[in-house]
Amino acid sequence: MLIPSIDLQGGRIVQLVQGERLAIVSADFEGWIERFKSFDKVQLIDLDAAKGDGDNSALIDMICARLPCRVGGGIRTAARAATLLARGARKVILGSALFSNGRVDVGLAKELRDTLGDDRLIAAVDARGGRVTIHGWRTRLEISSVDAVHTLEPFFGEFLFTNVDTEGLMNGANRPAIEEVRHATKRHVTAAGGITTQEEVDWLDSIGVDAVVGMAVYTGRLKI
Repeated sequence: MLIPSIDLQGGRIVQLVQGERLAIVSADFEGWIERFKSFDKVQLIDLDAAKGDGDNSALIDMICARLPCRVGGGIRTAARAATLLARGARKVILGSALFSNGRVDVGLAKELRDTLGDDRLIAAVDARGGRVTIHGWRTRLEISSVDAVHTLEPFFGEFLFTNVDTEGLMNGANRPAIEEVRHATKRHVTAAGGITTQEEVDWLDSIGVDAVVGMAVYTGRLKI
């Protein structure tokens, strides 16, 4: 399944290369909502909240009211996750908050599951060179993506695996890395990072993985 992404920064829709260089900016919310309204899932990320630089709460609420969104960005507590779910998010995505002192924060993971249920929780495991990277992809940990998935599996119903090395480059996904994560868990897996063609989306679907696509959709490289 193709899942289009909407990344928010400074009150606009953006696409970044490698999480840093601004490549696309759009204020055409109505246009993109219209284009995405037929999709069963849409990924909505608040980049400002993720970086601790404000938030786009009003836009999150508006988009969640019109599209079936899984929301991430700056969610660090069970209370914040519960608030987003109450305001219309179908699921919530947590990433950096799940890691503390270089390890998985099992206490927070358990609290989230016990409070909200694992079926509404997605663990974001972002990796650079096979190692987990957090804090906007600036901090690389020694824990591998596969080890992180193994530890988090009892608490989350789904994993979002982003290969940072390929993110935003439109050079193709890292298939071996995705397969490694797919084989590491019985939970649902969604992949992101470099996915550019329909053939890649179809291949991911064949191994039971959904595809989050941003840059290729916004540039028109991948027709939807």
